[in-house]
Amino acid sequence: MEKLRKEDIPQEVFDLYDYYCHNRIDRRTFVEKLSLYTAGGITLTALMSAMMPDYVNTRTIEPTDVRLQSSDYVMYDSPKGGGQIKGLLSKPAGKGKFPGIVVVHENRGLNPYIEDVGRRCAVGGFISIAPDALTPLGGYPGNDDEGRTLQSKRDRNEMLEDFIAAYEYLKKHPDCDGNVGVVGFCFGGWISNAMAVRIPDLKAAVPFYGGQPAVEDVPKIQAPLLVIYAELDERVNAGWPAYEAALKANGKKYEMINYPGVNHGFHNNTTPRYDEAAAKAAWEKTIAFFKANLK
Repeated sequence: MEKLRKEDIPQEVFDLYDYYCHNRIDRRTFVEKLSLYTAGGITLTALMSAMMPDYVNTRTIEPTDVRLQSSDYVMYDSPKGGGQIKGLLSKPAGKGKFPGIVVVHENRGLNPYIEDVGRRCAVGGFISIAPDALTPLGGYPGNDDEGRTLQSKRDRNEMLEDFIAAYEYLKKHPDCDGNVGVVGFCFGGWISNAMAVRIPDLKAAVPFYGGQPAVEDVPKIQAPLLVIYAELDERVNAGWPAYEAALKANGKKYEMINYPGVNHGFHNNTTPRYDEAAAKAAWEKTIAFFKANLK
């Protein structure tokens, strides 16, 4: 059976998937509610198949790409977090030292999409590390459903310490010039905002559709921010007005882009929430922002 096109899927199904992805409904409830949208020849099997991530056909950069010097797993210390954390370290081709980017995954561990984003950063000229916050629980289990279950068992503030430790690891890496930023998606967007609060010498932060920090913490932010939202993502967007007011009141450097007509997760090219035009534009802005600020 031919896979459903994005245009064939009602917006309500994307909203259901968002609830499911963020543990607001369980799988059984998701399937039950999804069955209500099986009219007009659309089967439940087709809907389920369309909404689940495709990691087989969506990789954009191979680990052996000639634009990469290497893309290998490393272990680093996180004494305030999970102890020892695994991460994918990707280096650009060429000699010398490079600015660094910490790439923070969604709420399901270091899946193939986030590994690909780490390699995209390296192709853009940055040494990157994409940590797996599921390392203490055995690591990303190979599928997102189990990954979400595992990640829900970890404390998010402890995971924040794992990504702060990744920043310290990358900053001191012999192939890094010491200028390090962070980009993260969903849960990783919240981590990116939180790292901007916690790390005074962070050079730049790009939170994609991430939860906002407490307004009383905004004065601690020193890094310039590129804040990226999706117009249809009402759940996350609701926190922006208070965040922006605090950023303005404290004279912080930021830019916000709210991409029209797209869903939460629009940058993730493995699910039908992906929007090619918005994702491409947002990534070009991200790389340009890091090039301007990681120096």
